[in-house]
Order: sequence, then C-alpha cells, then structure tokens
Amino acid sequence: MDQIQSFLPIILLFVVMYLFLIRPQMKKAKQEKTFAAQLKKGDKVITMGGLHGKVLELNDDGTCIIESGAGKQKFERAAISMEKTAKMNAPVKEKKAIKEKN
Repeated sequence: MDQIQSFLPIILLFVVMYLFLIRPQMKKAKQEKTFAAQLKKGDKVITMGGLHGKVLELNDDGTCIIESGAGKQKFERAAISMEKTAKMNAPVKEKKAIKEKN
C-alpha cells in the first residue's frame, strides 16, 4: 500500500503530460499531414519561411512546385504552413474577427 502511494504522483504526472502535451501534439501533426495530402493545383499557400505562392505541381515524392514572385521553386509539402495558409484563405468576416481577437 505504501509503495502505491509513493508512485501515485509519478503516475499522475505522466497522465497530465499525456493529456496536455503529447496528445495535442499528435493531433496537430495528424492535421498537418492531412492538410499536406489535400493540397491541389492552384491552391494559394504560404511556406513556413513566409513565401507566398500558388501550387503548380504536386509530385509523388512529397514535394510540390510553387510559383511566386521569385519564380518557380520546389518545396517539401511539409514546408507549407497550415496555419498561415488557413489565415490567408479565410473569408473576410473571419479575418476581421481574427484581427479583433488579437
């Protein structure tokens, strides 16, 4: 009985870490993977580095060709920012609500 009480705080710590750190991170990674898989030609995107462009080609090796002001460039699909792209493509009403919220 005494051993169980000594391990209880450690067990609770792992449960809390799973619920607040690991699980949300896994959920976000799954969403980003789904986003990258759903990209299609003509989509306007923003890379994690901040490059704005339009998807021209999607390759089977996990890359895509993006056309921007600098010309055509090849990027990994994982380099496209899901959050920035969603903000850019949000309807006008949502953009205003986001600005007011911040």
